[in-house]
Amino acid sequence: MAVIRNLLALVGLLAVVAGAVGYGVVGPMLGEFDAEYVGVYTQFAEKLIKTKDPGATMVYSVPVKEGVSVEDVKESLKSLAAERNFLFVGEAPFYKQVEAMTGKPYRHIAFMSFCDAKVGKMMAEYNDVYTAFMPCRISVVEDKAKPGKYWLHTMSLDMMIHGGKELPPELKKEAQRIWKTIQEIMNGAANGQF
Repeated sequence: MAVIRNLLALVGLLAVVAGAVGYGVVGPMLGEFDAEYVGVYTQFAEKLIKTKDPGATMVYSVPVKEGVSVEDVKESLKSLAAERNFLFVGEAPFYKQVEAMTGKPYRHIAFMSFCDAKVGKMMAEYNDVYTAFMPCRISVVEDKAKPGKYWLHTMSLDMMIHGGKELPPELKKEAQRIWKTIQEIMNGAANGQF
């Protein structure tokens, strides 16, 4: 009995030492993280467990209201972006490229690109890899299972904004504004607002 008690005491001691070392090493690193990182990673993990799809986990999606045409969605995106000084920089009609390569009709998939050059410059100056998030893209996608039903998709910026070392205050403020703007124009366009 004494051997078991001593063995359990040793395991307990090792656990306490490991926890203290871990806290001493990891704690200071996590102290540099954005205050909202725990919520962002928790949300990510919950969505990943639910969908089992990392792509879907990193994307913000909005269904387009029935009766809103694809042309109206695109014009709405551009109009709502312009109201918010968010520059429309181009459209890539992916479906046309597929049709040209295959010679067969393809469902509507287009990539709408938007940019705020001031914030883009701030991001590039902070870290070159942030240019991979530029320009902000919103895909307009016809549902493959329901022709005539459309979705809007974009990469979620939550992980970029809150998932690691806290951004400098001005960059964080502007990145949050851009993320809010993207969500606003997507939700508005999905409902046919102009």
